[in-house]
Amino acid sequence: MKKYILIILLIVGFGTSLNAIDITTLERAKKACDGGDAKGCTYVKGQEVKLYTIACNGGEAKICYNLGVMYENAQGVKQDYFKAVKFYTKACDSGNTMGCSNLGFMYVKGQGVKQDDLKAVKLYTKACNGGEAEGCYNLGFMHSKGRGVKQDYLKAVKLYTKACDSGHATGCSNLGIMYVTGRGVKQDYFKAVKLYTKACDSGDAGGCSNLGIMYVTGRGVKQDDFKAVKLYTKACDSGHAKGCTNLGIMYVKGQGVKQSNVNALKYWGKACDSGDAGGCKNYAILNKR
Repeated sequence: MKKYILIILLIVGFGTSLNAIDITTLERAKKACDGGDAKGCTYVKGQEVKLYTIACNGGEAKICYNLGVMYENAQGVKQDYFKAVKFYTKACDSGNTMGCSNLGFMYVKGQGVKQDDLKAVKLYTKACNGGEAEGCYNLGFMHSKGRGVKQDYLKAVKLYTKACDSGHATGCSNLGIMYVTGRGVKQDYFKAVKLYTKACDSGDAGGCSNLGIMYVTGRGVKQDDFKAVKLYTKACDSGHAKGCTNLGIMYVKGQGVKQSNVNALKYWGKACDSGDAGGCKNYAILNKR
């Protein structure tokens, strides 16, 4: 149920007025492109990377971060992890904490650089100390798993708390897991329910799925299958594979919803397609009946 380290994909706004005229023209072209103007689209594709690179070389850390995201995720350019690392490094060295966090993730995955958990921890620490919630969440994950550092649940709880308090939804969800398991903190189902609720309300699908489990089991909240079905549905609709698997279980058992093997297969198939082994196994078993 825990989610892996995430990358911030948001393209942030411009910093100063460097190349203001050209950049303003670019922004107008983007609006025209969004409105269906092919000429505007052509201009954007031809100028965006060029102008961003000029801005980055001129000291615009946020623009360097943007370029890193673009190259990592093939947004308007050919995917190039080496260039992504280059721009994230430049952004991080210039004080952009999101660049540090994303650069840490590149080291975790070994994309564009040699895999190095120790280096990732240093970068996540720099990002977290600079106030970046994503960096705190990522660092908490490293401590909880013992990657690049000695496993330390107490530190993981502290870091997840910092991330959650700063509005990081998945940080709240993972903190809830710590309270359910009693790792690094005294077991407290009521506290876990509050954290899962906060995560779910903030858009974290894993938090919705975890909260659904609490309603099914009646831990920290009054047992309610109907509520669980709503939460699993929300998680599944948001692309959370285990939420789909759990929803399929509710259908096959007829808990909180009318019993339906057809719907169970539907949701287990969706879970399986999204990579959840449990969904694949359940689908195979039911499909043989």
